[in-house]
Amino acid sequence: MSLQQAPQSRVFVELVPWADRARENNVGSGGELLPALRRPVHSAQAQTVTREVHVSGTAEVSASPDRAQVAVLVSSTKEAKAEAKKSVCRRLDYITQSLQQQGLQAENVTVTKDFRRVENAYHMEAEVCITFTEFGKMQNICNFLVEKLDSSVVVSQPQFYHTPGSVENLRRQACLVAVENAWRKAQEVCNLVGQTLGKPLLIKEEETKEWEGQIDDLQSSRLSSSLTVQQKIKSATIHAASKVFITFEVKGKEKKRKNL
Repeated sequence: MSLQQAPQSRVFVELVPWADRARENNVGSGGELLPALRRPVHSAQAQTVTREVHVSGTAEVSASPDRAQVAVLVSSTKEAKAEAKKSVCRRLDYITQSLQQQGLQAENVTVTKDFRRVENAYHMEAEVCITFTEFGKMQNICNFLVEKLDSSVVVSQPQFYHTPGSVENLRRQACLVAVENAWRKAQEVCNLVGQTLGKPLLIKEEETKEWEGQIDDLQSSRLSSSLTVQQKIKSATIHAASKVFITFEVKGKEKKRKNL
């Protein structure tokens, strides 16, 4: 007795990933997938091409020094050590009191003393180091001390400098301004061609540079050993430059909806 051959089984249901739900809408009436969906779909066809605009932006910012330091030197050489100390301490007290009357804080004034023998005499020296944040007040105090004290008291020329925090803020400011300039450029380009600027896809700082003073100022400082206060401030001014490259997404012009 011959056995009848069982009919071949047919698959009527196919499990597909949820990401490929579009295939569920193309099932034939008999439960079979349409032949067109048996062909692999290229990823390039499935993805939407992103339109982009590439722009660069530059910026240059500068900052004047925010601190100045002046040293006041008081010295005396006497045969008696008590006389040397008395001479220096008397003028030192006058200097510190004058600074307090001008509103300078104690943390901005540093006093150091040095006492030693020089041959058959005693030499005492005191240095008052003053840090200023207001340059106008600095000039008034220095002029006052030169006028009231004798030639044995030496008031140094101010040395201008930047605090570390101000320099770092300047670097960040240069980068941010460059990014803003690039964004404005991309915005204007999109408006010109009737498109809408989208989100940034890439922001890259390509170049940074910083320098102190101007070239003309540096050359003049080498020729002349004495500079005015304004020239010193200008030569101590720090400049920072930044160049950035940004890629933005470009969207189509949004249509305005009419109110019903």
